[in-house]
Amino acid sequence: MSTRDNNGADYSPATLAIPLEYAGQRLDAALARLFVEHSRSRLQAWLKEGRIRVDGVVADAKRKVSGGERVSIEAVASEADGGHRPEAIALPIVYEDGHLLVIDKPAGLVVHPGSGNWSGTMMNALLHHSPQLAEVPRAGIVHRLDKDTSGLLVVAKTLPAQTDLVRQLQARTVKRQYLALVHGEVHAPGSVDAPIGRHPVQRTKMAVVRRGGAGRDARTHYAPRERFAAATLVECRLETGRTHQIRVHMASIGHPLVGDPVYGKRKSADARLDAFPRQALHAWRLALVHPATGEEMAWEAPLPEDFSGLLSACRRG
Repeated sequence: MSTRDNNGADYSPATLAIPLEYAGQRLDAALARLFVEHSRSRLQAWLKEGRIRVDGVVADAKRKVSGGERVSIEAVASEADGGHRPEAIALPIVYEDGHLLVIDKPAGLVVHPGSGNWSGTMMNALLHHSPQLAEVPRAGIVHRLDKDTSGLLVVAKTLPAQTDLVRQLQARTVKRQYLALVHGEVHAPGSVDAPIGRHPVQRTKMAVVRRGGAGRDARTHYAPRERFAAATLVECRLETGRTHQIRVHMASIGHPLVGDPVYGKRKSADARLDAFPRQALHAWRLALVHPATGEEMAWEAPLPEDFSGLLSACRRG
């Protein structure tokens, strides 16, 4: 719920616990990971203005976190920031009850508002669909998919549900399986166990980095499902959830995703692969424990038309 501060500015209070796995990180780095809908510069400004408190106390950006602290933010909303405005955007809902939502996100839909995408996002759509989500940090979003990746996402509708789902993600008990079309022939199942961090030169990219460096542990398991002349459909299972993880890991072993403009090949032997306008990646299966009932639940989402059409073309040879 929005309110006003002493200067008459609109803000939305948000409170979230710092995960235990963030222990030892600087506060500003932990905040950037927790509140991904806000830019680092904006979070830094709020720290200086005293709008961010840790366990009720105004905190310094350089302090180290231990994990478990409660962080509260009075997130000021400027006129240019429409990230917290409800918008009537269609959401393909796979499942919904009083505790959670499962959405089959279409390619092209941004999950969180951010630079260049302050409106028209999944968060805006969620706030329109369920106005009570304004009371839940990040409108209940607990994990994300890249803009041009399609597939299943879970959203918490209550703070207890969000806390439980975040803990499941941290414990790696949420099962996420993807289908990816990659360049080249993948002969056998395998795993990539390689840390991922910010690219040392191209800061908008991620990269595999050496152990002991700035990267975070990342593990992806993959297995071929169907082979074509110049590409392979693989199933990928995430053990961790790093930014661009599948895209970076598959590129690192010589099998970049078809259509990936950042990590993929610019040209291949098949013009149909080169013409595909996005990374060929779809989150097809999601499994978790229901945060209220304790029931094990799973959902599957069929491939979208553009992806299935590309596979059909590949099958024709």
